[in-house]
Amino acid sequence: RVYKARCHRLNRLVAVKILRDDLVQDAELRRRFHDESQAVAMLSHPNIVAVYDVSRSSDFEYIVMELIDGITLKQYMQKKGNKLNWREALHFITQIVKALGHAHSRGIIHRDIKPHNIMVLRDGSVKVADFGIARVASGGHSTLTQEALGSVHYISPEQARGSHIDARSDIYSAGVVLYEMLTGRLPFEGDSALSVAIQHLSSVPLAPREVNPDIPEQLELICMKAMSPNADKRYPTADAMLEDLERFRKDPDVDLDYIRADLCEAADSEPTQPISVAEVTAAHGLKKAAAAGKAKSAADEETE
Repeated sequence: RVYKARCHRLNRLVAVKILRDDLVQDAELRRRFHDESQAVAMLSHPNIVAVYDVSRSSDFEYIVMELIDGITLKQYMQKKGNKLNWREALHFITQIVKALGHAHSRGIIHRDIKPHNIMVLRDGSVKVADFGIARVASGGHSTLTQEALGSVHYISPEQARGSHIDARSDIYSAGVVLYEMLTGRLPFEGDSALSVAIQHLSSVPLAPREVNPDIPEQLELICMKAMSPNADKRYPTADAMLEDLERFRKDPDVDLDYIRADLCEAADSEPTQPISVAEVTAAHGLKKAAAAGKAKSAADEETE
């Protein structure tokens, strides 16, 4: 739960994020929330929402954060008709990747990069919010939970698989955000969260330029490298992705043939793979979580 509040000591408006009542009873989760929040409070970057304080009482765990005067990137895209001019998309993704580079350099993985967690300010700058929260919400595990259902369009294949994740999972999600900004659509759609998760595991999305021919080829290459289903074929770090973004910004005709060669090699050497028993098990867990979510929503509507 998030509240707008006033810090009387410094006389400024802030956002106060409080751990939900149904979670605060779990002592282990409270400890993780506190530890994760303290780690995030160490981050200091113009493209990351600042954390001012982390505290607890007998009844509450809460974080005091910078109050942002703006809207989410998702809301911004909807106002713009979902698809952004490629120059604006480049402006936003560059800032997002800078934020990821700073966090990753301090050992913090976001785990839930999506337009809903990115704030657009009035001056056109962006700030990434909710670092570390996804880890707490998932109970510290990499498997998909009810909290992850809303993010299924942006999760990396290894997240969908329930495997170990690292900074490259954030890079994949950033690639999906770039894809959506450039094309006005998501790379994978489906009738259920389950079907979308399986597509992340087994499908290759339509190339952005097939959806929108106005996208520069080099920017498409950067996007597709970030979204490689094989983590080893992605950018190894956010700084490496930022380097290509900056090279493209300075020279839209920059030679990025090394990416094209990697993509062609991957297409030739990585035919469609059968889904393992472990992946099917993870998918069934997602389906159960989806059913539980629907049941909870229905119950909430009845109580209202």
